[in-house]
Amino acid sequence: MPKDSPNDLSRRERQVMDILYRRNEATVAEVMADLPDPPTYSAVRSILRILMEKNLITHREDGPRYVYLPAVNTERAREDALKHVIRTFFDGSAEQAVAAVLRMSDTTLSEAEIESLRKRISTTRKTGR
Repeated sequence: MPKDSPNDLSRRERQVMDILYRRNEATVAEVMADLPDPPTYSAVRSILRILMEKNLITHREDGPRYVYLPAVNTERAREDALKHVIRTFFDGSAEQAVAAVLRMSDTTLSEAEIESLRKRISTTRKTGR
């Protein structure tokens, strides 16, 4: 379990975490390639070390290099982030958050997507989750 909240990260730490979640795993060189205006190789390694100390990432060895990956799976991180956004910006209202997503969406929902949402809402009503 991470000891620090993702909200307690520096801008660079957040950028690195975003890269790791997008890629699922990455080497230092891959992180550098995805960072805007990347710092030095050593600086990226330092950021990764800090994230490991915060228990937000882990690593595995792949020959002579380390491959870094998030300590929390993407689905859990997604849910935690959405809970935070809903609490912070929508006064805890999932309905207001969904309405905002629909307003800002640059695409329209297909009939299949609308039906899928209806089924999820129905299931949520029945199960309470």
